[in-house]
Amino acid sequence: MRIVIAEDSVLLRAGLIKLLETSGFEVADASGDADGLLAAVEKHRPDAVITDVRMPPGYSDEGVRAALVIRRQWPDVAVLLLSQYVEERYAADLLAANTSGIGYLLKDRVADVSSFLDSLRRVASGGTALDPEVVAQLLVRRQNDPLEGLTPRERDVLALMAEGRSNSGIAEALVVSESAVAKHINNIFAKLGLVGGASADHRRVLAVLRFLEGGS
Repeated sequence: MRIVIAEDSVLLRAGLIKLLETSGFEVADASGDADGLLAAVEKHRPDAVITDVRMPPGYSDEGVRAALVIRRQWPDVAVLLLSQYVEERYAADLLAANTSGIGYLLKDRVADVSSFLDSLRRVASGGTALDPEVVAQLLVRRQNDPLEGLTPRERDVLALMAEGRSNSGIAEALVVSESAVAKHINNIFAKLGLVGGASADHRRVLAVLRFLEGGS
């Protein structure tokens, strides 16, 4: 799997390169700014990009804007955003632009190597991975939202879906059977009007989008 990295911290960039290469990934390029990221993606066409949210010259949302360009020009390239702080609107912007191959994690998650690599592989395979802290903040901030018709258990399931968990992962986290999880997910789809037409995977992403939109 070919990866391009964009991170202005020299130490973190070097650490990511070493971690990925020792874990069997090929790091095609690594840059310290958004322009370098876009040039590297155009040259190497990687499977996935790992990029910081804030980079030179303005240290605002350069990484996010570059990610949106990548999803528009090279939609097959997955994007995993790393951020120092929780800013869930960035995850919502990316998911609204494209409903597959998107991740948003806090930089602290890199220290949990196994979980971080699992998230990267999931995103590169077309899935989603949202940081649990993003999900938690959305749950805390909700008032009179479109998901108020969901039961507490269904909200738990949707929150874990937003993190990118599979049905088996949700079942393990909630200590229930996979069939119970499938039933909850079908109820969520029905209550959000996501029935028929789209595939189950696409409805799953649409449900997560509703979750994000309600918290923005």
